[in-house]
Amino acid sequence: QVQLVESGGGLVQPGGSLRLSCAASGIIFSLYGVGWGRQAPGKQREQVAHISSGGVTNYADSVKGRFTISRDNAKKTVYLQMNSLKPEDTAVYYCYANVGSGSWGQGTQVTVSS
Repeated sequence: QVQLVESGGGLVQPGGSLRLSCAASGIIFSLYGVGWGRQAPGKQREQVAHISSGGVTNYADSVKGRFTISRDNAKKTVYLQMNSLKPEDTAVYYCYANVGSGSWGQGTQVTVSS
């Protein structure tokens, strides 16, 4: 059974940084693309960043140049480094793995506010 557990969320001021982590279990992590999505109140969930099994990355236009996704296959962990955070980045952030029809974690809250 696939399990994805996010950590690292919190409250940060505009312009600040956070690093999210997502630890996976129950899968051969290195075989799958993984990534991050987010859902703000009253909005649909959107994809933020993706990294393929081969390490190719892509990002939503809204976060390009500010967010960086990376993975450590030995630790079965995917990271999201978020810099220059804006209030509009406030959301619950979820990690996912492209396993079957897709598996999602429980999410971690990120709040950007002064």
